[in-house]
Amino acid sequence: MGHAIRSASELALDGTTVTALRAALGTTADEVVQAIIDEVPPYANALSGRMGVTIRRAVRTALGHYLDLASGSTTGGDAGDAAYELGRGEVRDGRSMDALLSAYRVGARVAWRSLAAGAVPAGLPAAEVARFAELTFAYIDELSAASAAGHADELAARGRVRERHLEQLARDLLADANPDVLLATAQRAGWPPPGSLTAVLLAADQARPAHRSLDPNTLVLDDLPDASGVLLVPDADRSHLLRQLTDRTAVVGPALPWTRVSASYARAARARSLSPDIRDTEDHLPELVLSADPEAFADLRARALAPLRTLPPATARRLEETLRAWLLHQGRRDEVAAALFVHPQTVRYRMSQLRELFPDLGSPQRVLELTLAVGLRTA
Repeated sequence: MGHAIRSASELALDGTTVTALRAALGTTADEVVQAIIDEVPPYANALSGRMGVTIRRAVRTALGHYLDLASGSTTGGDAGDAAYELGRGEVRDGRSMDALLSAYRVGARVAWRSLAAGAVPAGLPAAEVARFAELTFAYIDELSAASAAGHADELAARGRVRERHLEQLARDLLADANPDVLLATAQRAGWPPPGSLTAVLLAADQARPAHRSLDPNTLVLDDLPDASGVLLVPDADRSHLLRQLTDRTAVVGPALPWTRVSASYARAARARSLSPDIRDTEDHLPELVLSADPEAFADLRARALAPLRTLPPATARRLEETLRAWLLHQGRRDEVAAALFVHPQTVRYRMSQLRELFPDLGSPQRVLELTLAVGLRTA
């Protein structure tokens, strides 16, 4: 327990004084408990009923143990262990260390007043009364320190357990686990499910630093197989989130219902594979749609634009550009000409060529296929 408790044995109260003080232990313990109830709000209800009986017994034991120390008859190990466990228990009961320290201060004051009132009539010399006061409060300080250590250790242990649960929840979300599994993991982690989650994909070494500036309920992983990290941000204000990530190389997926955030992550990953310059997937939806199935898109282009492959490459490229502009501007010749920087007559000529190559150019199905086929420029 430390210096204060070892020093308590140096007082070595005589037997008559110790006997007198022990006789007042029951009353003193009751006074301590009542003062804590009256002066420390978090304990107003905690010390009633069965809990009150338990605490009174614990206070009486601690006071008796101190008298043992002061009379030089024992060591402080048991008291320190009990105080340590008390600190851990406060975490389990949902109370802060501030509440327990306040209780210690109140208890020390009341206990000293009561014990001193018994020690002086028992004949304790005035000089020793001062020493008794010093050691009494030093003893309480030692108990406070032991409880603080227990409180801190329990918080740390619980924090590590919760962090493991949160990491498992993030992995389950990315794996698109069953909603019942997700709810159970969220409950174990004490994580309140939001309305939506937004996946943010970024470098692994940037995940934790970025996490510190976001909603504290943001989930984070920094050990994905591709050496990247991911943040799952609850109920994000998109514009604000993008501003927060301005200085980081990040891709922001769409906000989706929290159990479906795996789709947000998949879209962000696909956007990153398209271009390292994409930040907001919502700004690149056409490219993402057309790149969702690269092989199917390649097959569609090959089939839809097959007539152009019969022409010299330079001619095919000019006609494809004209076809793209014609589809984009819905056949308005002057707008097509302006987009291509050519004369409207040139557009008329090229479109006559295209109509020969694509006799059903007015068909809605043909227009749809060609719009998709020329929607992305390919090498």
